[in-house]
Amino acid sequence: MQATRYLKHIDTLVAAIAGFYAIHLFSAYSGIGISPDSIMYVSTARNIHEHGSLLTFNGGPLVFFPVFYPAFLSISLIIFQADPVAYGGLINGLLFAAVIFVSGLLISRFKAKSIIYKWLILAAIVLSPAMLEIYSFLWSETLFVLTILLFILAFKQYLQKHSWPALLLAALVAAICCITRYAGITIIATGGLMILADGTLPFRKRMLHGLTFGIASSCLLAVNLIVNSLSSGLATGTREPSITPFSENLHYFGTVLCDWLGLTNVVYPFASGLAVFILVGLIAGLVINSLKNRLNSYESVITFFAVVYGLFILIIATVSRFERVNSRLLSPMFITLLIACTYWVPNVIRKIKKRGAYWLASGASVIIMCGYLYNIYHIDRQRYDDEFEYGIPGYSDDDWNKSAFVTFLKTHRNIFKPGVTIYSDADEALYFFGGITGAKLLPHRFFKADVAKFYSEKHYYLVWFKKLGNAEIINIKDIEQKKHLTKLYDLEDGAIYEYRQ
Repeated sequence: MQATRYLKHIDTLVAAIAGFYAIHLFSAYSGIGISPDSIMYVSTARNIHEHGSLLTFNGGPLVFFPVFYPAFLSISLIIFQADPVAYGGLINGLLFAAVIFVSGLLISRFKAKSIIYKWLILAAIVLSPAMLEIYSFLWSETLFVLTILLFILAFKQYLQKHSWPALLLAALVAAICCITRYAGITIIATGGLMILADGTLPFRKRMLHGLTFGIASSCLLAVNLIVNSLSSGLATGTREPSITPFSENLHYFGTVLCDWLGLTNVVYPFASGLAVFILVGLIAGLVINSLKNRLNSYESVITFFAVVYGLFILIIATVSRFERVNSRLLSPMFITLLIACTYWVPNVIRKIKKRGAYWLASGASVIIMCGYLYNIYHIDRQRYDDEFEYGIPGYSDDDWNKSAFVTFLKTHRNIFKPGVTIYSDADEALYFFGGITGAKLLPHRFFKADVAKFYSEKHYYLVWFKKLGNAEIINIKDIEQKKHLTKLYDLEDGAIYEYRQ
């Protein structure tokens, strides 16, 4: 009996192993992908491990990101006795395998059980370009997605039992989500709204449970924000107001959905309509289930989170300025959105009485899904062919690893006089390749006081990477119009200057 219990998840285990192997393939050539965010996480993890501090490579406190993912990397550093960059492929492979396995557990507990549906969804997760992208990099989304799925498991237990231990366990998982990514507040919103909408509980009990969940789940985030404020004066770092209106963000949201569906950019003009159609459809389904007191299911929790997270990204992108709405930002909702848009299909097919119509609907659904899998497989194959030749885009690809300027920085680490400030358009690259700590990023144009302070500096070095072209910060032309820079070294892809008043 016990053996049968474990054997029924053998298909989920196979899918998890396939996901682990996929990450191994993508990281085999150049190692795990490294971006500026990755260097923030890794440098903080190193400082946690070596000094017990939450400082990044530039000597400042970690405020732009919550603390849990760097802490997780520092734990992995202890376990593997090696740097997270070296073992990033293994770490992410295990995380992706865990995500796939938990997804399989969730699907196996749906009200309308279908082994074919489970296999197809697991295959879609394994082959998903969105998932393979984030698990190819050292990004906090890799851990965040897993904590989301664990919250769904825990919160469903609360909806079933309505006990205090189940509520507090769900709140604990939600609290961990919040200190993995600040967007984890969507988990608090999901849980709080679902408690308030739970018609099976008396109103007073709903209010008490909702208040308890809200306080318990936000406590770790509150501590993190207080520490940030005390160390830097800012709770989440400097944030600029958005420059993209809601309508534009909605369009970008829709283009990501088009990409996830494997569609070409020919359908981009209809992207906003697709986004509205999906979100409104999911909201309508939740309202109907709420009125019928049918929110007590894994499917409802999954759908609720997908809607809350999607709306949160649209709103926050309209209020605050960060990178354009893209697949990475929306990736935490990919699995939940995939399930929310498809879980009802097996149940609808099962209700078809006529045998011929039943098999026709079943066959059509499987063919459509197989066509989707075939399409995204070719997208993955093209990406793999590119990255097998050049590496994963970012600081681990050949443009950086074979760069003459990077080689120069690695072999001339002592060319800077101690005590003189070093500025750069990529301070994280100086740390990652040259081991230079304490370098500063050139100021953003938006923050006029920072720009003025920079121009008042009397002596500094400037390390300029020629191919980056970050329009957000002041560039070499801006500086040379105001200051006379002495060029110390000049290579094809970078140069080093010195300014002395």
